[in-house]
Amino acid sequence: MKKLFLSACCLISFLSFSQQPATPATAVQTGLKQKTEFAQASPVKNLPFKSIGPSIMSGRVVDFAVNPNNPIEFYVGYASGGLWHTNNNGTSFTPVMDSSPTQNVGCVAVDWKSGTIWVGTGEVNASRSSYAGIGLLKSDDKGKTWQNMGLTDSHHISSILINPTNPNEVIVGAVGHLYSNNDERGVFKTTDGGKTWNKTLFINDETGIIEISANPKNFNTMYATAWDKDRKAWNFDGSGEGSGVYKSTDAGSTWAKVSTENSGLPIGKGMGRMGTAVVDDNTVYLIVDNQFHRKEEAKKEETDMLTKDDFKKMDVAAFLALDDKKLNQFLKMNGFQEKYRSENVKQMVRVGTVKPEDLAKYLEDANSALFDTPVIGAEVYKSTDGGKTWKKTHDGFLDDLYYSYGYYFGKIHVDPSDANKIYVYGVPILKSADGGKTFESISADNVHADHHALWINPKMSGHLIDGNDGGVNISYDDGKTWIKNNTPAVGQFYAVNIDHEKNYNVYGGLQDNGVWVGPHDYEANPGWLQEGKYPYEFIFGGDGMQVQIDSRNSNIVYTGFQFGNYYRLDRNGAEPVYIQPKHELGDSPYRFNWQTPILLSSHNQDILYLGGNKLMRSMNQGNDWTAISEDLTQGGKPGNVAYGTLAAISESPFQFGLLYTGSDDGLVYVSKDGGGNWTKISDSFPKDLWVSRVIASSHKKERVYVTLNGYRWDDFKPYVYVSENYGATWKDISSNLPTSSVNVIKEDPVNENLLYLGTDNGAYVSFNRGESWEVFSKELPNVAVHDLVIQPEAKHLVLGTHGRSLYVADIALLQKLNETNKNDLVISDLETINFSPRWGSKWSTWGEVYEPKLKIQFYAPQSGKATITIKTEEAKELQTLTTDATKGVNELNYDLSIPEKASKLLAKEDAKVKQSENGKYYLQKGKYKVTVSVNGKSLTSELEVK
Repeated sequence: MKKLFLSACCLISFLSFSQQPATPATAVQTGLKQKTEFAQASPVKNLPFKSIGPSIMSGRVVDFAVNPNNPIEFYVGYASGGLWHTNNNGTSFTPVMDSSPTQNVGCVAVDWKSGTIWVGTGEVNASRSSYAGIGLLKSDDKGKTWQNMGLTDSHHISSILINPTNPNEVIVGAVGHLYSNNDERGVFKTTDGGKTWNKTLFINDETGIIEISANPKNFNTMYATAWDKDRKAWNFDGSGEGSGVYKSTDAGSTWAKVSTENSGLPIGKGMGRMGTAVVDDNTVYLIVDNQFHRKEEAKKEETDMLTKDDFKKMDVAAFLALDDKKLNQFLKMNGFQEKYRSENVKQMVRVGTVKPEDLAKYLEDANSALFDTPVIGAEVYKSTDGGKTWKKTHDGFLDDLYYSYGYYFGKIHVDPSDANKIYVYGVPILKSADGGKTFESISADNVHADHHALWINPKMSGHLIDGNDGGVNISYDDGKTWIKNNTPAVGQFYAVNIDHEKNYNVYGGLQDNGVWVGPHDYEANPGWLQEGKYPYEFIFGGDGMQVQIDSRNSNIVYTGFQFGNYYRLDRNGAEPVYIQPKHELGDSPYRFNWQTPILLSSHNQDILYLGGNKLMRSMNQGNDWTAISEDLTQGGKPGNVAYGTLAAISESPFQFGLLYTGSDDGLVYVSKDGGGNWTKISDSFPKDLWVSRVIASSHKKERVYVTLNGYRWDDFKPYVYVSENYGATWKDISSNLPTSSVNVIKEDPVNENLLYLGTDNGAYVSFNRGESWEVFSKELPNVAVHDLVIQPEAKHLVLGTHGRSLYVADIALLQKLNETNKNDLVISDLETINFSPRWGSKWSTWGEVYEPKLKIQFYAPQSGKATITIKTEEAKELQTLTTDATKGVNELNYDLSIPEKASKLLAKEDAKVKQSENGKYYLQKGKYKVTVSVNGKSLTSELEVK
């Protein structure tokens, strides 16, 4: 699992690949302004979205800002879930960035004297979904409003330091673009509160500042760590010549490099991500992801067991002479298919079908040939002379800290009350009481892995606030025990799906938090702690991926984790069945995308498709597989990230075997005969972009939709296309979409003109098949929407966001709208309400009044005063309501109350309509007519109270 270097020839080959142009910051800013204007004028601006959690698994934390005088008050920044505030020690949190143009956070700083909040946008952990930001945001009113303070092309901001004696003096570290070169990176300083900025440290256009830390006793002394990295969709190089450590003694105005040849630090190409912790003007700690090779270790004592390397130079005679028992042991332990056992494999070698080295090749993925020597990994250094010289604090290696993910971690902390007590973290969290000579793990029950932020109470040693991929944990005994504080719904969903149960469930796979299923009508409530079971259920681990549910039996679920590791689950209690397709012995291994696509055929729920670099099909629920295509990608590229893989698949509901595929390197193919023949249909598209979705229409056999995503080139332009002839020709339907990469498109199952779209910054709807788009905004923050699905029976739109968990909206009214009735008044069907004699009453003296609620949705072609009248079937008027209607969708919540005078109209000879405890009278069992009138137009819908 150790990260390994690429050979020099491979590095040279990277340079030959053309770089797509990054989207200019001006275009991003224009898009944000355009989206704000769209939201104000959108006909769906009043259609509410409801958050349905879940929150228990949380999402990735990147930073804290804790009130030094009252540590039960703090802010927590989530990578793509915004900034949240608590003043009750994490018992509850309130979002404070929902009014901002982004939810992508890199760092946060607060001037606790004035309450001013600074947020550096754009996550600095260079993962697959570390979204770019929009610069520096500042709020002077506790997050009600936000002002952009510049550095808009920095993309990823790592550090904000506020001078404790002069809040107008602020120092900022900018990492810069993740996937492309740019100049707005380095150290920036302002002395006028952010009105103007001066770049005080710049290394080059691919090296940014990953962290700045100051002496807590002297703000003039600070250290900046520069990180030279290069990320592409197919490769990540996490170290470079530009990496280094810099020191300032004038509060960031000027800098001097201290990671010099005689400093004692590793320097040059192998210097990866770094972080520092300053004790005083003399003492400072540093952690570095050292990417230099380890010295070759002495060969381990020989064992009798075969390894894959044994076969690389083995000749046929030696292979045929192998002991059958010994060979079978190797084949079974290494997961070879059952058909590959000693007798069969020897026969294949004997007749020349395969060679001995093919057994080694079988176990190596597409990039294994590029790996050679393990790297040194995480190291801790200490300086006692103000950074002039450094010494490693420990002997040997800090194994099992970063594993291969040094780019994902890189911070070190020192206890303000004990200069020898330090904390480092990666997958686990470690502490040292002897200045880094020895370490012990303080990972414990209730704590997620992958740690990214830590706060140490300067007034109470052992009081820790830890942020990780699973949220917030607090300890008061230096890590022996931890409290979990996960009330915010900040899950990072990759995929979402639904079943067709009467009270349907929602399924989804999350970044580093597995796969979960739960009720669509979930409402956040800590009452589950009393019952002992959270409403959502964890059904699989790893990085949760796509989910397919058998429509005949929703207990049969197909899901898994990254790189195509899929399973068939029977939620009645059977053991999961591993179903990843295996290549044939002698063939090149399949390449699987991080988010490998799977699809159950709508024509037969025993038939499952799965995309590697070829399209695979199983006719028996994943037990057996057949590759029904050749390689449908450009063939992959040298690198350490799986690439040249299928990212999207779709099958037409009109015809079994009318198939489409889309790859991460920009190719789209169609087959009209179940995979017998394939035709490339993407030649007119921009080259090399990620095919984020291909959707065969459910309304017209020849129609197909495609979205492309340029995020991995820092290209944020929306790419959306439709074809009416199986992809022979394409029409661009991105039309008026603001600048933001597109992740998903879906058709409405009822209204063929209705399309839904999810981008890296929100969700949209089109009423005219993409001629124009309208933005959703009510109760929905500006967050990445990775996936969406329509539940047809409930007429719900479910959004899977990558940062704010799941949202649901009622789209029954939208399904009625089209070009022909856009000038008419339209009202949605009203749900049936079950009567209760408890309406208007309390369950106990100290409880709250229980009131019913009827949602009345209507579309008004123009703004105006709306009148809603409730009448009996005999046209007796019971209640009249008024509201200001806006052009577009409107929603009114009616509590089913009626005046006392009207209640007498409902009274029967033997029954009286009683006044409730709250003094109100309510509709009784029966059928009613609800009429909506706006600008002289009226429409009536039926209401039944059972």
